[in-house]
Amino acid sequence: MLRKQAPQSTPQTSLFRPLLLEFINPKNELIVLSQQINWGRIEEQLAGYYTNFGAPAKPIRLMAGLLILKQMFNKSDEVIVEEWKQNPYYQFFTGSSHFEWDFPCDPTDLVYFRKRIGEEGVKVIFATSIELHHKKVDEAKELIVDTTVQEKNITFPTDTKLTVKIINKTLEFAEKSGIKLKQTFSKELKALKIQLRFSHHPRRKKQASKAFRRIKTIAGKLVREVSRKQENKEFDQLKELFLKVLAQTRHSKDKIYSLHEPEVSCIAKGKSHKPYEFGSKTSIAILPGSNVVVNVSCFKGNPHDSKTLEPVLTQISEEINKQFDWAITDRGYRGKSQVNSTTVVTPGPEKDRTKSIAYRENKSRQCKSRAAIEPVISHLKYDHRMLRNYLKGFTGDKINAMLAGAAFNFKIKLREIRFNLFLPFFECAFSQICMGLKEVLSEIQLNFQNSKTAF
Repeated sequence: MLRKQAPQSTPQTSLFRPLLLEFINPKNELIVLSQQINWGRIEEQLAGYYTNFGAPAKPIRLMAGLLILKQMFNKSDEVIVEEWKQNPYYQFFTGSSHFEWDFPCDPTDLVYFRKRIGEEGVKVIFATSIELHHKKVDEAKELIVDTTVQEKNITFPTDTKLTVKIINKTLEFAEKSGIKLKQTFSKELKALKIQLRFSHHPRRKKQASKAFRRIKTIAGKLVREVSRKQENKEFDQLKELFLKVLAQTRHSKDKIYSLHEPEVSCIAKGKSHKPYEFGSKTSIAILPGSNVVVNVSCFKGNPHDSKTLEPVLTQISEEINKQFDWAITDRGYRGKSQVNSTTVVTPGPEKDRTKSIAYRENKSRQCKSRAAIEPVISHLKYDHRMLRNYLKGFTGDKINAMLAGAAFNFKIKLREIRFNLFLPFFECAFSQICMGLKEVLSEIQLNFQNSKTAF
C-alpha cells in the first residue's frame, strides 16, 4: 500500500531531531538539483505500481532517490543505504525534512522496488533526467549513436565449467528432494578434475579430452536419473536447460554460456585485450556538444549495428517526440543511409562527386564529432555501474543501462550547477585583476609622460 506523504513545504520542527535546512548548505549542488527534479511526475507515474492493500510501503521519492544516488556515485545497494544514514544532503535529496538516525530501508528493498516498477518505471526516471536538459534537446538537430557491450556478472564460460556446474546442481536438487541416487560419482569426479589440469599441454591433451568426455557422460546419467525419480515436474525446466548445454558443440548457434543467465550472448568487438565479451549489446545515443544521453537500448543476441539503428530512432521519436535530421555513426553502421526522415552519416569517401564543398566540410565536421561518444561510454561503464551488470535477466540489463544513462544526465546537471555557483566568484576576481592592470598601465603611462617632459 502506498503511504500518504505530508507536504514538504511546511516541515514541522521536532524536539529531538533537527531540521535539515537548519544546518545544511542550501547552495549545495545536490540540494539545487533536488529542487529542479520533477519529483511530482515520478511519484504520480510510479504510484500505479502500488495497490491499496497491505502494509504501508516506503515513499516513492525515497526509493527513486536512492536508485539515482546509487547510480550517480557508483555505489552498491548496501553502501548507499549506509551512506544515506550519515549524509544529510542525501537525506534532503530523497525528501527527508529532518535528520534521520536510522537506516532508510533494508538494502533488499531496492531489489523489490526495481522489480515492482520494472522497465517502464525506470523509463520514467530516465525521461525525468532528459527533461532537465530540454533546451539542449529542442535545439539539437544531430545525434551520435554507437553500440557497446554491457557485460554480465558471470565467470568466463568453458564446457568443463558448465558440465561440472550441471552435476553440482543436479546433486543439490536430488538432496533437497530426497531422491536416492544409484551413484554420485564423487570419488571419480575428483580424479577426473585432476586429469583436466594442464589440458593444453601436448602430453596431457589426450588424457584431458578423455576425462572431459567421461564428466559429460556422468552429467547426462545424473540428469536423466533425477528426471525419472522426481515426484513433481520441478526438474523439467532445469533438465531442458542442462540437456541443451550438454548437446551443444563449438559451432552450435544460440549457445548457453551461463546456467543462471542463459540469455547472455558472446559478442566480439575487435578488442585486442578482450576478444570476446559476454553480456548484451547496448546502444547509446547522445547529443553532440552537450553529451546528454537521450536513449539507451539493449538488444538480445548479437545483431549487426545497422539493424539496431531503426529501433533506436523510433524509440527516441516516441519518447522525446522529436525527429533528428542527422544520425552520426561509425563504419559499423554501413548499409543504412536513411532511416525515416533521419540521414545517417558514416565516415568514408563520398561516392557522389557532385556534392558541394560545404556539404563535404559539414560531413567532415560531423564525423570528427562522433569521437565524443567514446568517453561517454567509458564514463557510463566506470562511473555509473555499466561495466558489469549484477541485475538478473535481460530486464536487469535494460534497467541497469537506463539508470546509468539517467545518472550521467544528472551528473551533467550537477556540474552545471557547480559552475554557476562559482561563476560570480570568478567574475569578481577577473574584474579586480582587470582594474589592477588598468591602474598599473595608467601609472606607467603617467611616468612615461613625466619623463618625456623632463627630457
